[in-house]
Amino acid sequence: MIVSLRVAAIVTAVVVSTSIMAQTTGTLPPQPPPYGVAPSPPPQATGQFSSNELIDAGHRFFGSVSQGLAMVVEKAVSQWGLPNGYILGQEASGAFVGGLRYGDGTLYTRNAGDLRVFWQGPSIGFDAGADGARTMMLVYNLPQVGAIFDRFGGINGSAYFIGGFGMTALTANNIAVVPIRSGIGLRLGANLGYLKFTDSPTWNPF
Repeated sequence: MIVSLRVAAIVTAVVVSTSIMAQTTGTLPPQPPPYGVAPSPPPQATGQFSSNELIDAGHRFFGSVSQGLAMVVEKAVSQWGLPNGYILGQEASGAFVGGLRYGDGTLYTRNAGDLRVFWQGPSIGFDAGADGARTMMLVYNLPQVGAIFDRFGGINGSAYFIGGFGMTALTANNIAVVPIRSGIGLRLGANLGYLKFTDSPTWNPF
C-alpha cells in the first residue's frame, strides 16, 4: 500500500513538472523513444551526397569498367568526407594542344541545380589519345555553384590507385576537387597538375 502511494506520488510530480514547463516555455521537454524502439539516425548533412549515391551515379556513368569504382569512392569519402557536388564529364578525344587537354561535363548539386562546366589541364601523365577518358569529380565545400570557376592546384601525395581506377585531389579557396578516372586515363604524373574550370569552352589555360 505504501509502495503504491509512493509510485502515485512520483507520477503526479512528473505530470505536474511537465505541465509547468509547458506553461512557462511553451514547449514540452523532449521525450525518450518508447521502449524497444531504436532512436532515429541523425539526418544527413544538407546538400551532401552519400557514398551509395556516388557509387550508383558512377556505375551508370562508367558502365562496364566500373568494377573498382566503389573502392575508390570509399577511399575518397574516408579521406575527404561526403561531397556536396560531383561532376561527370569527359576529356575530348585527341584534344591535346600545347601539352594541355580539354574537357566538359555537368556539375550536379542536391539543392542548387546542375551546371555545365568546362576545364583545362595538363596532359603530362595521361595517355595521349586514350579513348575519351571519362572523369567523375567529387567536389567538397562548394559554397555556391559559381565558385567552381577557378584554377585548382594539385595536392602532393594525393594520388591513389586501386581496382583499375585512380584519384587525385586539387584545391583552391578551401574547395577541394577529387577527380576519379579509369586506369587508362590517369597516371602518377598527373598528381602535381592543375585544373581550371570555366563556364564556356576556351583554349586559354591561364
